[in-house]
Amino acid sequence: MFQSIGGFIVFALDIWAIVSIINSKAETSKKVLWILLVLLLPLIGFVIWFFAGPRPSQ
Repeated sequence: MFQSIGGFIVFALDIWAIVSIINSKAETSKKVLWILLVLLLPLIGFVIWFFAGPRPSQ
C-alpha cells in the first residue's frame, strides 16, 4: 500500500516538473534533456531538476 502511494507521489512530482520545464524559457534542446532526465531517473531526476533545473516563466 505504501509503495503505491509513494509511487503516485513521485509520479505526480515528475508530472509537475515536466510541466514546469515545458513552461520555462529554456531552449528546446535543454528542455528535452531535462525531460529525459526526469523520465529516465524519476526520483533523482526530480531532485536534480528541483535544485538546478530551469524555472517556469512567470
